[in-house]
Amino acid sequence: MKDATPLAWVSSALTHVGYVRAGNEDAFLDAREEGLWVVADGMGGHSRGDQASRAVVNSLVSFKRSHDLTQNIENLESRLLAANRACRAMVRGKVIGSTVAALFAFDPFCFFLWAGDSRIYRLRDGQLKQMTEDHSLVQEMCALGELTPEEAEHHPSSNIITRAVGVHDRLRIEMQYTTVHPGDRYLLCSDGLYKDMEKDEIHRLLAAGSADHAVNALVELALERGGTDNVTAIVAQAEYV
Repeated sequence: MKDATPLAWVSSALTHVGYVRAGNEDAFLDAREEGLWVVADGMGGHSRGDQASRAVVNSLVSFKRSHDLTQNIENLESRLLAANRACRAMVRGKVIGSTVAALFAFDPFCFFLWAGDSRIYRLRDGQLKQMTEDHSLVQEMCALGELTPEEAEHHPSSNIITRAVGVHDRLRIEMQYTTVHPGDRYLLCSDGLYKDMEKDEIHRLLAAGSADHAVNALVELALERGGTDNVTAIVAQAEYV
């Protein structure tokens, strides 16, 4: 499959260490010309989480899109598998890991590839929708009917993830796709952004102003709520040329 009628994408990205952690274990890639955006959150409970998130981003930074969809997807998956191997080999005898949430635009579609609890949201026609499902213990409990989504957000085990780059020899990446509409606005973010916000707050700030304005407003609110974690956000919007 080849690219259809081209869309013009505008994007803005921002990361902040927050006010509690000593270092920033988040990393991001804003590769608008390649139609690729990535957020990675190094696992704070493990050693060298910043190295893991950088390994994810470094594996994708040299990605160059082709005109063949299958080739692009296979390339992205191969690079993430390479990042997984790099993390596994980085510190022998220890485990380091990182979430990944990637959006790849291939007109008229966009694809979501993820592992862990970094999220991708879509704002379309005034409606906010979470496009990824967390790979987390509390999400599994929700699926079993043991927790409501509201209970899951504030559960003491909400930070336990069930998939990540670097944690196991075999990386399981989930992928979904959707058709892009002109005006669609996407938010990629680490849990340091969404965990201290209500969904309607994310909706309100994501909808306001330019991509640059929205990303700054979102990160600012997360910091106002205490900045208890590293905070990273990317806002990407599609328009027809």
